[in-house]
Amino acid sequence: MNEILMQREERQLALLNTPLGQPGSGRLRYGAAMYFHQQGRLDARALEAFRMAAASDTDDVRSVMGAHGIDATALAALLAAPDPAPGAQLFHLLDEIDRYLQPFTGPGIAEARTGIATARAQSVNMAQDPPANCVVGTHLPPALAALAPDCPALAADISATTPLLLWETYADYAPGAVGEDFEKGHAFTSLIGANAPLYAEDFDLGLFLIAPDTLYRDHYHPAPELYAPLTGPHLWRFGVDAPLRVKPAHEPVWNQPNAPHMTKSGPVPFLCIFCWAQNANAPAHILPANDWDRLATLDFLEA
Repeated sequence: MNEILMQREERQLALLNTPLGQPGSGRLRYGAAMYFHQQGRLDARALEAFRMAAASDTDDVRSVMGAHGIDATALAALLAAPDPAPGAQLFHLLDEIDRYLQPFTGPGIAEARTGIATARAQSVNMAQDPPANCVVGTHLPPALAALAPDCPALAADISATTPLLLWETYADYAPGAVGEDFEKGHAFTSLIGANAPLYAEDFDLGLFLIAPDTLYRDHYHPAPELYAPLTGPHLWRFGVDAPLRVKPAHEPVWNQPNAPHMTKSGPVPFLCIFCWAQNANAPAHILPANDWDRLATLDFLEA
């Protein structure tokens, strides 16, 4: 089996094993079952069981097969296959991120996709037993539940890869400068970068999570930055005197080097793909504004 077919096989096995209860997981398992049916490795009755189970993300197809007297031997053989290696799971996620970005044409998209393509040639250095992150444990599941109806495969890959990743708090701001709510309510993980599983010089691409109703104060940095928000709506402004703007999910934001910007998450946690395309090691700086207290309590969906 050549490398491309092996990667496809690993991908479909991972989807077939998508955990029960994950939003959109029934459809993902059914789609993977169709792949194996087309290969002749699942018969029509087994495929029909997956179709019935897909109606609910919590239904175990093996229970459906048992209730209808369908032989589960071939399915058991597939499910007994070894899980993809951590590096393979990371590449699955990056492939899905690349597929997500592909339809967009704005600034920063080409740089992010080029960085992903370049990283595929690198060896993978996954963190060893990364600690659980309480922000991720609390706020990633509802963010993925919001994402899954639009992008079930991307949500599934983020969910599957998260336990293998080191999620951190941005530590370059002075203590208190960015506000306690944000300090305690955000996490990010780099997938490609100087300290990421896939090494890249002067480039950083990963995932960024903010708790609901949390203000990320006005700030700027030398790095040009792409945000590709996977959830929404959220509140933005691009200068301390600039108007406030509510932007939906799936509308990328491009920040030029040193351009000020502020974000306040909505009732759904803020989850995005981020990319710093250069100057990736230069720190960010807070830009003082006199309305942070008002913005912190603003319900912008009712304003």
